[in-house]
Amino acid sequence: MTYSKAKNKLGKQTLAFSNRPLIASGGAIVGVKEGQGPLGSWFDMVLKEDTFGEKTWEKSESKMLKEAVQMAMARGGKEPKDIEAILTGDLLNQLMSSAFMARDMQIPFIGLYGACSTMAESLLMGSVLIDGGYCNHIVAGASSHYCTAERQFRMPLEHGNQRPPSAQWTATAAGAILLAAGKQDILEERPLVIDGSSSAPSTEKRVCVTHGTLGKIIDTGLKDSNQMGAAMAPAFVDTVLNHLEDTGRQLADYDLILSGDLGYVGKQIAVDLLADAGIPMKDLLNIYDDCGVMIYEKEQDTHSGGSGCGCSASVFTGYVYKQMKKGQLKRVLLISTGALLSTISPGQGESIPGIAHAVCVETC
Repeated sequence: MTYSKAKNKLGKQTLAFSNRPLIASGGAIVGVKEGQGPLGSWFDMVLKEDTFGEKTWEKSESKMLKEAVQMAMARGGKEPKDIEAILTGDLLNQLMSSAFMARDMQIPFIGLYGACSTMAESLLMGSVLIDGGYCNHIVAGASSHYCTAERQFRMPLEHGNQRPPSAQWTATAAGAILLAAGKQDILEERPLVIDGSSSAPSTEKRVCVTHGTLGKIIDTGLKDSNQMGAAMAPAFVDTVLNHLEDTGRQLADYDLILSGDLGYVGKQIAVDLLADAGIPMKDLLNIYDDCGVMIYEKEQDTHSGGSGCGCSASVFTGYVYKQMKKGQLKRVLLISTGALLSTISPGQGESIPGIAHAVCVETC
């Protein structure tokens, strides 16, 4: 392991957080379909209907993100006045869900766009602000909604067009994490009452962010918007390999390596590419999974699995983080993956660039 000239940098792309920002609390909200999946019982709130009582899908998504942010703050015993910045993003033009959520919160706001890589991006950048001593409390999060994303990027829902087997289902979900300066302000997560029931706090283990690996854009020239997993898989592989090289670690150093939303197709491509790069497949299969595969049952007819900013945001916050607090997982590498197409770039003949950012999260 060798440091570059930058004091807190490992190798070419990895940041080392010496002050280990604490994940103090979190909140995960999902839609009806996601609540019916294998992780349904782990999410903090499952909507009874995906409109969430709003007149438009966009308002529904923004409300979900706001609720997740408020949930994370309440569980950490913090009020809006205690939060120095909110870092969130979504898939909509001008970060519509995040911007209107932040308008109501009246907290300093940094909008982030990394497509479906946004959750890892927000955790990484939030950790930089905490580790550098610039802030003590930050909320990082992301959201997506099936109905908002589909009509923006592909086709109006009313058309009812048939989806190919390689297509993924944009998760209706939001996740938010409260990051705190661990050395100065160790928090105990408080129980939160939802629909009359209290979620008991778990303080067995504290969880910190220790490293972040900045991803590069990898573009293989793929142009089919129904092949998102294939477009993002090479970026995921590049980030994995660079993270391991920068830190001098091996697969065996992690309990779980988690990609954001490659789905079944992209996950298999990633496994094959890593095997070609010399990563033993038998070792990889023991610790590697994908949020887009985990969030739905195959019988739910999502084709290649889940996608969207809210996919990795909700799976990490609702399931993985809680497993770490229980001591079931000690070191996790979350690598959220994003396809950086726009609403107009496919019509101009552009390919789909992929990006993947990583955060290493450990019990501390």
